[in-house]
Amino acid sequence: MDVRDAIEKRRAYRSLEPVKITEEIINFLAESAQLSASCFNNQPWQYVFVYEEKKLKEMHEALSQGNEWAKKASMIIAILGRKEDDCVMHDRIYYRFDIGMATAHITLRATELGLVAHPIAGYSPKKTRKILSIPDELDVISLIIIGKRSEKINPELSEKQIQAEKKRPKRKKINEFLFHNKYGEKK
Repeated sequence: MDVRDAIEKRRAYRSLEPVKITEEIINFLAESAQLSASCFNNQPWQYVFVYEEKKLKEMHEALSQGNEWAKKASMIIAILGRKEDDCVMHDRIYYRFDIGMATAHITLRATELGLVAHPIAGYSPKKTRKILSIPDELDVISLIIIGKRSEKINPELSEKQIQAEKKRPKRKKINEFLFHNKYGEKK
């Protein structure tokens, strides 16, 4: 699979089935983040890969209502970082951008490996911090739910989520976000 294929195949599926998380999978995903670009090569990202059954069950307590589907995850990755670990130039704070790029690398590599890597916002950073013993100085930026796509629709999904499983949600047209040479200029 090439990068374009991974980009096109990447989907935020919610119907998951178990997959065995191996040291090899963990290393493949971590290495993909390691190679990501960052401001002055600061590499501000930190990740906690949660895959042991007991700890995964604890992490279920951090999930918001509506994310019950994520309880079928084989792994949850907590994305962490702090402003001081990356470039701050005047009013430009880069760490979240750089961490986002590294996380996109993880997502595409997971897709290439036949996995679903679904980033979520529906979780409690406070509970995540406590469960994973994350120091206060680190921001809990997001979680990525990792599993294998199931053809069987998860019965816990809402009707809107079911439709998104069946067909890729509508994407903005390129001319809605692309400008040429200056903001507002369209071809």
